[in-house]
Amino acid sequence: MMTNSEIENKIVEFFEENYEMLRMEGGHTLTEAVREIAKQQVIMYWRKLSEIANKVTQTEVKLSLPNQVTPNGKNFTIEGIVDIVKEGYDTWMYDIKTHDLEYIKENKELYEKQLNVYAYIWQILRGNQLDHTAIISTSIPDSLKNAIQQNNQAAIETEMKRWNPVVPLDFDQHKVDETIADFARIVDCIENHEFAPPPVKVLKEKVPGAQTHEQFGTRVCRNCDARFSCDAFREFAMEKSGKLKANFQKYYNDWGTPADQEEWLNAGLNNDNIPEITDFTEF
Repeated sequence: MMTNSEIENKIVEFFEENYEMLRMEGGHTLTEAVREIAKQQVIMYWRKLSEIANKVTQTEVKLSLPNQVTPNGKNFTIEGIVDIVKEGYDTWMYDIKTHDLEYIKENKELYEKQLNVYAYIWQILRGNQLDHTAIISTSIPDSLKNAIQQNNQAAIETEMKRWNPVVPLDFDQHKVDETIADFARIVDCIENHEFAPPPVKVLKEKVPGAQTHEQFGTRVCRNCDARFSCDAFREFAMEKSGKLKANFQKYYNDWGTPADQEEWLNAGLNNDNIPEITDFTEF
């Protein structure tokens, strides 16, 4: 049996190996500060959920529901990856998400739909016992992240005790057909190249559970690579300030929330690996 210290050292080793692999494959690098934050998130995640991790009986179980047909006659398969934990006489199914904890709590029905299908595959098709389903949020709360950045051990301990990343969900087998039908409609849209964006009204709505009470157009659309050619997002961006020139500048220079920008700036300022320029003739 490995000690906790040995396990955490191994986690750091795996983290560095994975980072190097992703860096070589994608050509993207992170500043030292950002890498350290990501590493701390993994370690804190292990410390908080080590009890569950040690009880996992089957990890990364691949569930598959093949031979499904869309309204337009397209064949498709639903697949998912879950972890199974057996505690005494109970069996838990966990699905791991990177989404904010509060967002998951406020939008449980979205996750329940997906887990209903996984539960159906596990119970009905495979004939296995299942008593509980839950989502695990790997996203660290801002309060804990701030405590880590400040290296405030007392605050870290307090926030760790307060943090509960496991969100139990109800599952209803009667809703499985409804969820599969939703998947089928989406498959048809993809196959038919129908990618209509939500109307501007939706982009203006507050996202339930978002930590900063952001609008859909800010929280979701910012992560969409197609937003620069999206009429709905363009109109949304135009209405934000009411000035055409300022809007276009904001539209093409969206660097995230003030917290994101501050974190990015701090990462750059604290990066000891930035080379010192002594000879401008090199350029």
